[in-house]
Formats: sequence, structure tokens, C-alpha cells
Amino acid sequence: MKGFLDYLQGDSILHKMHPLTKLFTGALLCASAFVSSNFFFLVGLIIFDLILGIIGEGRTHSGLFKRTLGVFKGLLKMSIFLFILQLILIRRGQTVIPIGEKFGITDIAIRNGLLLVLRLTAATLPLSVLISVINLNDLSNTLVQELHIPYKYAFTLTSTIRFIPVFSSEMGGIIESQKSRGVDFDVKNPFKKIGMILPLCFPLLMSAVRKIEFTAKAAELRGFYFRTRNSCSKTYKHHLRDFVFMLTGFAVLAGSILINIYFTN
Repeated sequence: MKGFLDYLQGDSILHKMHPLTKLFTGALLCASAFVSSNFFFLVGLIIFDLILGIIGEGRTHSGLFKRTLGVFKGLLKMSIFLFILQLILIRRGQTVIPIGEKFGITDIAIRNGLLLVLRLTAATLPLSVLISVINLNDLSNTLVQELHIPYKYAFTLTSTIRFIPVFSSEMGGIIESQKSRGVDFDVKNPFKKIGMILPLCFPLLMSAVRKIEFTAKAAELRGFYFRTRNSCSKTYKHHLRDFVFMLTGFAVLAGSILINIYFTN
């Protein structure tokens, strides 16, 4: 999942859409995942997210589908741990798999575990896919131009998204440097691995402080406090594809609500 929020250049229809359309539609798809409790709908939503990754490839093969699969595999690994945790902690319901005399796996634990896994995957994938095709400079400009958000808040939002893959890359570099010194991070015990990684957070924190300081100075030198809505020289137009994609997001959200009302698992 390394670099899963980096911008991927391309010529697909997703790349050509308005930045706000991609952001809002991703939020609608994410909301649909949390609203629905129907297993089949959530599986269909995950398939739809994977299809978006294919569409985002375009003629130049931006690599979006490969990244989408990488995020999907990473979510599956995380989901295994969360699913097992649900099976252990939830004691309500009828025992379907007895383990010993006083312990067993209940039907509610299995249902809630599967629901958590599907919701997590279905809610994370669209945001990862659509943010990967949003140029953060364009997003900042449209937030200021069309939503009249003060530039400092728009800059804070886009900087947060931009720094996530930077910190991930920094952490990867620190771990690689420790491996070159003979530290073995390939241990099976997860608690031991966490204990080995925690001390590395301090150099990551120091590196983050330096990067934030450099970024703040660079922003001030470029007139950060003088930026207004009129400072954006580039304009962004809405096209038919934007309205169609936005309507698709609303349709998915409405479908999740209706299915949740009239159908139960």
C-alpha cells in the first residue's frame, strides 16, 4: 500500500473529471458503504470500486488498477485480524462453532465480523481510487474558487493528504536503513515487531517537524497569507460526465438506503 495516495497522471475519463466531482462522489460511495448492512450490496460496491480502477487506467496505463489491487490486498490482510478480533470479543448470539465448554463462535460474531470487513473495504477503496486521480493543486484551487473555503484551510487539507505518502516513504527508508545495520524486522510475533518499530517513530517525528518547517517557510515566501479566491489563475469547468458520475454516486447511496430498508441479511 506504499504511496497509495500519490497522484497518478493519466488520460482516462476519471482524470478529466472535475476535482470536486471526484471528491464528492468518493464521499458518497464511502457513505453508501457505512449505510448499507446488506452483504450482497457491499460486495457489489467493492466490485464497482475495482471497475473504477480499471477505467482509470486509460490508454496510457496510469497504474491505477495495480494500485487498487494493492490497496485491496492490504485491506484483506487487515480485515483478517479485525474479523478474528470480532469472533473472539463478541459473545452475543447462538453458538455455531463450539470451542471448549465455555467458549464458542456465535452467529452474531460471524455476521458482525463479515459486515465490518466488507464495510471497511468498500469505504476505503473509492477514496483511494479517486484521490489517486486528483491533482491536489487543482483540488485546493477548486475548494477556494467554488466552495469559498479560505485558502489556509484548503491548503491544510491538501497538505495533509500530500504528507501521508511522504511519511510512509520516510518510514520505509528508516526501516531499510535499520535492516542494513542487521536489524531483522521479519519476525512472526506481532507484539515484538511493534516493539521494534515504535523506537523508529522518533526519527520519523523529527523528520516530519523539519519538513513542516521547510514547507511553512516556502509557503510564506510565496505569499501564503496574501492568497485569496481571485489568486487562482486556472478555471475548472463542469461537463456532462461530471453530472453523470455525481448522479451515479447519489444513485448508489439511494440504493444502499432502500436495500437496507426493504431487505435484510
